[in-house]
Amino acid sequence: MSGWLRDTEEDRRTDLRTPADDTIEREVSRVCGPGADWLASAGAYPRSVLALWEARPTEPAVLPCGSVFDVVNVPAVFGRQLLDRLREEGPGSGPVAAHRGRMLIFATPGSAGRLPALLRWEEWGGAVPPLLCHGTGDAVTVPPLEESGGAGSGSRWVVAPGARHPWLPGPEVLLWACVRAARALAAPDVRISIFHRPDQGAKVYDVSRRR
Repeated sequence: MSGWLRDTEEDRRTDLRTPADDTIEREVSRVCGPGADWLASAGAYPRSVLALWEARPTEPAVLPCGSVFDVVNVPAVFGRQLLDRLREEGPGSGPVAAHRGRMLIFATPGSAGRLPALLRWEEWGGAVPPLLCHGTGDAVTVPPLEESGGAGSGSRWVVAPGARHPWLPGPEVLLWACVRAARALAAPDVRISIFHRPDQGAKVYDVSRRR
């Protein structure tokens, strides 16, 4: 697989664009004001969420997926590889959180349903560890706006949201990053083939001298 393939030209312009400098997320652990507004907009009552955070900025919150963002939940080691691929070889990442030994990759709405289907068709899809994709009807625990400094809930921001409308990777970009991360984690002597194993009893003919 090479690059990011889209179904339509419109999707390609949306998903493969280079993020503007003010929307590129960087590894910061504290959520700024615009980032908090963006997160709160996912809930049914954004003002109530913001009021709760203002009173308790070191408390995590539970937010629904599907309207403002989807979340792809991956093992921590694989998540770090995936994040590195997005940063070093791809368009960058949106917000990313760590929660109880997992990484939560925030993605465009609809990614939760689309990404697993793409992985089933991808030749390296079997090398990608099982992903938990949270979309419409699901909710995730997001880390507090500020780290408490103690053990806390085990949730923290790896890349905190820093804009009111942060750029988010779509399913095709995440597929590309998953494939690259799987290749990076595979042992050097392990080769994954798209071909069926040959029949050991089959006859082999030399056709190199065919006229």
